[in-house]
Amino acid sequence: MSNLVNEGSLSSSLDCPLVDGKRQVQHVSARTADVGGIPVNRVLPSRQRRLVGAWCFLDHAGPAVFKSDSAGLRVGPHPHIGLQTFTWMIEGEVLHRDSLGSEQVIRPGQVNLMTAGRGISHTEESVAGASHLHAAQLWIALPEASRNTEPRFDHYAELPRWQAQGVELTLLIGEFDGRRAPPLTFSPLVGLDLEASRAATIGLPLRDDFEYAVLPLDGELEIDGDRFVANELAYLGRGRDEVELSMSAGGRAILIGGEPLGEEVLIWWNFVGHSKAEIAEAQRDWEAGSERFGSIPQWPGERLMPAPLPWKV
Repeated sequence: MSNLVNEGSLSSSLDCPLVDGKRQVQHVSARTADVGGIPVNRVLPSRQRRLVGAWCFLDHAGPAVFKSDSAGLRVGPHPHIGLQTFTWMIEGEVLHRDSLGSEQVIRPGQVNLMTAGRGISHTEESVAGASHLHAAQLWIALPEASRNTEPRFDHYAELPRWQAQGVELTLLIGEFDGRRAPPLTFSPLVGLDLEASRAATIGLPLRDDFEYAVLPLDGELEIDGDRFVANELAYLGRGRDEVELSMSAGGRAILIGGEPLGEEVLIWWNFVGHSKAEIAEAQRDWEAGSERFGSIPQWPGERLMPAPLPWKV
């Protein structure tokens, strides 16, 4: 579930300001994009915030109900470098295929993690008969030292789940409160899904060396009396050892965080890199049909192609 992303660089400030001794929370607005025929709310990257740890991209797709004559989600062959694509499925079923030969349906409560490394291509499409879609897709920037790692695909059907203070929690990736999720990581980070069947307030322990953000997916929540509605990112920054979230009945949110990457990160189209030259080379290779990105012969349509590079090569 990817689309055109403008080039961006590391945000300069990792800390929210202190006002009267109280750490503020930054409001980051989403913008609407179309991905494979599905409207999504794109939160990262934005002018307000480029990165949260190594998390460099966040799309909230749905909740969507397909019309009877709709094919649902259909994203044709497209390439990636320098990142991991991370899909958390809440409702619906999507078929993933890639140039490694992977073919995997992701269902609610599961995670697909594709490590692009030096280069991979993939497709995504709704399973025949699927009428709903609700998911979060994120990208994780690979550190410069790992950017050319071998591509791979991993599917995680079982994740740590537990209840606390009236909220059901699922650890999606990384470590949290003594638990560890199985997905592969290349830098210290965390992802956590929170679902409240009734109105609830929950305190979450944090690492003060991580930067964090929370995105309401359904309903709304409050942080220190500050209200956030669905698709409005709450950037917490660094320097916190805990946060208290007040969630509405039926509310759902995702917490992401990580150690600040401390590296310049550029994003253009579906490429994440550490230099313009690296991205330009990847685009030339894709346009030329290089073996670097392989192929997906099962797809009946054309490959997706990027716009011209916005800088001179």
